Amino acid sequence: MAELGPEIFFATVVELGAKIAAREVSAEELVRAFANRLEQLGPRYNALALPLPEQAIRAAKEVDKEIKRGRLRGPLQGIPYGVKDLLSFAGQITTWGAKPYAAQIFDYNATVIDKLASAGAVLTGKLSMVELAGGGGYRLPSASLFGAGLNPWDRTRWSGGSSSGSATAVAAGLAPFALGSETSGSILTPASYCGVTGLRPTYGLVSRHGAMALSWTLDKIGPFARTAEDCGIVLQAIAGSDSKDHGSAGKSFYYTPQYARPMKDLKVGYAPIDFTDRADAGARPAFAAALAALKETGVQLIETKLPQFPYGPILSTILNAEQGSIFEPLIASGKVEELADPAQIAGLKASLDVAAKDYLKAMRIRRLIQEAYAKLFAEVDALVTTGRNGPATPVNQPLDAVQAAPGGFNGIIQAGNLAGLPALAFPCGFVDKLPVALQVVGPPFSENVLLAVGKAFQAGTDWHKRHP
Repeated sequence: MAELGPEIFFATVVELGAKIAAREVSAEELVRAFANRLEQLGPRYNALALPLPEQAIRAAKEVDKEIKRGRLRGPLQGIPYGVKDLLSFAGQITTWGAKPYAAQIFDYNATVIDKLASAGAVLTGKLSMVELAGGGGYRLPSASLFGAGLNPWDRTRWSGGSSSGSATAVAAGLAPFALGSETSGSILTPASYCGVTGLRPTYGLVSRHGAMALSWTLDKIGPFARTAEDCGIVLQAIAGSDSKDHGSAGKSFYYTPQYARPMKDLKVGYAPIDFTDRADAGARPAFAAALAALKETGVQLIETKLPQFPYGPILSTILNAEQGSIFEPLIASGKVEELADPAQIAGLKASLDVAAKDYLKAMRIRRLIQEAYAKLFAEVDALVTTGRNGPATPVNQPLDAVQAAPGGFNGIIQAGNLAGLPALAFPCGFVDKLPVALQVVGPPFSENVLLAVGKAFQAGTDWHKRHP
């Protein structure tokens, strides 16, 4: 077996794929190394839900046989990865991060896992998450069957929720890429806090069959990786129509960086206040430098205002109504009391009381939001703002301890999820040795544009190459 140096764990999917193709390393060697590292170091960050070394090694051996026969599937062949523990993997426990489901087993795979298997990728483990992906509204980072997600850059800081384990695994070199999910910030926040690249796809582009439902009209599954390019490769593998997901958009995605528009042709809307007054004071120099680096790519930065809507209350009403319906059996059984966060228990119980008239009114306003953003994206190709206002918060700090400052693009995460918009978060600097990030948001199915912006930024900077 080849001796793999420590740098292998922070290589990109593209780099690892090239090594496998050149026979510098076998799939089995790579998968063994990552599976061992995940099993050994995952608990250090409360990131590991379920190791799958035996299944992974068997799959890797089959990949090596295919490669030997000349059957090449593409850039993910032989690449190890992990998934958030709300995705079912046949015959294995899927806990949804919550005690009431600690022994839950499904007899089928999530569609995305089957798609990645078809691409030759190898699942090495399931990754921790906030219980029920935050359903009910959690107040504490410790709201998880696995404990609070600890940030690989500083274990006194939070890794972000609810896809905490997925972002941690990539940041700590436990997996080259991982899948997470977002309903309202659960990909963008952990990507920003952990210094990795995270992609929230357009609603309906990636099948959610086999994933825990939190909100039928808001949930999305997307990748975490080291680079925008890697995210594009993974998205191509997992996207596509699926009759088993009634929210499927019926569209495929092909990552085509070779056809990207010139950066100078892109108009990117922004609010200067996001990078000054609304950003944490200590993070402002890093964000100013990131904005300057973004300008260097050639994009046209245009001052823009978001359409004015009560994004938070609208999203909360829709989410509460849908999660109340989804988790009614849990609430009615009394097992909801087994959750770790009292605020979440209370929130789930209260969600049963959302009136139909309030839900329908919120859905009508949501349609107005979608129309308003369609008009906005007739004027700009994308929007850019900070991933979060600053670096990761202390792991013992309640989530409601800091309120977002008004103005600028405040509410863009809720707005983007309500309108089903794709977004890409990527590292753009450091504050007190902790990463901070930018996020770019675009109209539906504009993933190639967002990935091109991310790739151009990463070509001119090296923040994505830093690791704990």
